[in-house]
Amino acid sequence: MVHKKPGLPTKTCVLCHRPFAWRKKWERDWEAVKFCSDRCRAKSKKSGDSERHGFNAR
Repeated sequence: MVHKKPGLPTKTCVLCHRPFAWRKKWERDWEAVKFCSDRCRAKSKKSGDSERHGFNAR
């Protein structure tokens, strides 16, 4: 069952472009949060900036 909590701020993940909502654990640094999950954050570090911007690093 999905709980929708109205009034929570949302952002879009810079990697997968999915929307995600505010979490209590992000309370202190919500402005700095860019990724929806640890998986997206890890993928961004692994792929590097060149792939995220559409350039082929090979």
